[in-house]
Amino acid sequence: MVDTTKNTKLFTSYGVTTAKATTPEIAAKLISKAKRPLLVVGTKVLDPELLDRAVKIAQKANIPIAATGSSMPGFVGKDVDAKYINLHQLGFYVTDSAWPGLDGNGTYDTIIVLGHIKYYVNQVLSGTKNFSSVKSIAIERSYIQNATMSFGNLSKADHYAALDELIEAL
Repeated sequence: MVDTTKNTKLFTSYGVTTAKATTPEIAAKLISKAKRPLLVVGTKVLDPELLDRAVKIAQKANIPIAATGSSMPGFVGKDVDAKYINLHQLGFYVTDSAWPGLDGNGTYDTIIVLGHIKYYVNQVLSGTKNFSSVKSIAIERSYIQNATMSFGNLSKADHYAALDELIEAL
């Protein structure tokens, strides 16, 4: 079992409230209990190992995917509900309770982020943290302090193992 709650060193400070370190099991429970979860993936998800795990998460939990950056081609031909959207715009839209969502069924209550550049997703989540009630779970390799909950800073091998544990727990 990978300890994802250690090594949450802050390299920057965007506010006084920081993410609570979480385990794969707790993250899986929160994802399963969410009414309208959305998996938000970035360009780093095009790593074949990470892409495989993102697809498994989406399929096992029946979660739609918001493909940001240049990540959309990775989901073509996979059996997932993926749609392209700009990450900055998505961060703006999810703060609006009247936003119809990517599928027209309303906004999301929980976003799960994976495969992003740390400093960029941290800024986007700063907006969602401060201007909405949307919960965010960062299952990134780096600690994302503006998420509601986040894995700590992990090695690549530990990150893959943590994602495998999360998939198993879904």
